[in-house]
Amino acid sequence: MENRSPSPVPKVGVAVFLLKGKNVLLGRRLSSLGHNTFALPGGHLEFGESFEECAAREVKEETGLDIQKIEFLTVTNNVFSEEAKPVHIVAIFMRAVLADPHQLPQNIEPDKCDGWDWYEWNNLPKPLFGPLETMVQGGFNPFPSD
Repeated sequence: MENRSPSPVPKVGVAVFLLKGKNVLLGRRLSSLGHNTFALPGGHLEFGESFEECAAREVKEETGLDIQKIEFLTVTNNVFSEEAKPVHIVAIFMRAVLADPHQLPQNIEPDKCDGWDWYEWNNLPKPLFGPLETMVQGGFNPFPSD
């Protein structure tokens, strides 16, 4: 029997379209994956955690914001082969709004993010993090239809 290293296992992440009017919250990534791209708040799903719990926890950990009306939007399958070690992330996209519309985002993890700001959906900053860019280019719209 040959001794092969186990295949890498996909990771599950949750990203949150945090909406305020026609704006969405984005931060510039400082991690190696997607360095200097603008991305939604989010992170890894923990064992036993619901998507909604993960969304609320990650937004709170990264921005200090409390969110509500958390709902599932879509899922994407992302393989980042440009990395030294390819990374496979299944991304669960959620939508939410601020629990307190007057609360301002804080940059709680400055080693991972260059800061948070609100951007108009029709005027997003560049470059966007790969999975988000793919969704935008495909016409995805996180805002509820009226």
